[in-house]
Amino acid sequence: MKRELQGYYTRVSTVGESMMAFVPASLPPDPPIDWTSELLSKFDRALLALGRLDSVSMLLPDTSLFLYMYIRKEALLSSMIEGTESSLSDLLLLELDQEPQVPLHDVQEVSRYVSALSHGLKLLNEGCLPSLRLIKEVHAVLLTGGRGQLTPGEFRKSQNWIGGTRSGNAVYLPPPPDKVIECLGKLELFLHDQPEPTPILLKAALVYVQFETIHPFLYGNGHLGRLLVLFLLCSERVLQKPMLYLSLYFKTHRHSYFELLNNVYQNGDWEAWLEFFADAVITTATQGVETAQQLLDLSNEDRLKIMELGQPSASVLQVHQVLTERPIVTTGLLEEKTGISDATVNKALEHLKRLGIVNELANMKRNSLFSYSRYLDILNQGMELQDAG
Repeated sequence: MKRELQGYYTRVSTVGESMMAFVPASLPPDPPIDWTSELLSKFDRALLALGRLDSVSMLLPDTSLFLYMYIRKEALLSSMIEGTESSLSDLLLLELDQEPQVPLHDVQEVSRYVSALSHGLKLLNEGCLPSLRLIKEVHAVLLTGGRGQLTPGEFRKSQNWIGGTRSGNAVYLPPPPDKVIECLGKLELFLHDQPEPTPILLKAALVYVQFETIHPFLYGNGHLGRLLVLFLLCSERVLQKPMLYLSLYFKTHRHSYFELLNNVYQNGDWEAWLEFFADAVITTATQGVETAQQLLDLSNEDRLKIMELGQPSASVLQVHQVLTERPIVTTGLLEEKTGISDATVNKALEHLKRLGIVNELANMKRNSLFSYSRYLDILNQGMELQDAG
């Protein structure tokens, strides 16, 4: 459907340069979304995929163990879009107070994303609705101590831009600072089903674009937009746990992703964006189910090997259980998590090494480092994908 420009341009001046910044129209789109049979079908399939992803927890012996890694995978993939270089192993090493193999600030940024997601979910569980308050609190956690630490938790009071080396040659200029609060106020009304209720998956897709278009913070908008999608889905119990990592799809289809966002506000082509968003949900939810099944299969396969050990199997199974939560672990942490002695932990690790389940990464007199390598390999699948257009 052909629409007019989804908002208006207004002139702004910064450091002697005069440019046109864009102020988006409020949601929902006008005229309404044109629900073709193909678009409806994709949204139905996306909701089914989310349902399967949500129910996968019934297959897992302990969802929290798998959730620990899923959250970190989403954090890493989301940070890759922002240009951060960090691997799952680097993050796990940082959390064990070990030295990662990449610049420390990159890994710390990913770790802050994990903390921000956890904080947002905690607020939702305490009854806080998706709102500007939640967004600001999560942003404060995301940026505190980071390279964007000038204004953590504060909406911007100066002009920002996307692309280019300065505002004068930018690809896109978001609303000027004096329009940000007005735009966000209208977005919050839409979040709270005003002027009318909106189905949750459609709401998440529309809100994501609107948030990116407003770009209300000086830094961290990309992270916050992707977190907001998760918060919306979790708040409506479409997902009980944040096991959807859209960043993988966005990263792989980066060129189309930016082009579609641009076409929304320039040409009002919401339908093309919604098709892309539904495809992202279908693909990533399906991959999430497959990954969970692979992890479960590997865990069960290795548990069977362990049970064949006979008498030592009880303590070895305890150590293996911790490894499914922390695939890179120190002997000290294993002692803490299992409550068994260092001698018993070391004997269990010897059994696991002999069975080919763990590898020793570093041998120290105290606190040696071990890796559940095949488990990590499954979690790392897709992390090296290149731009698919």
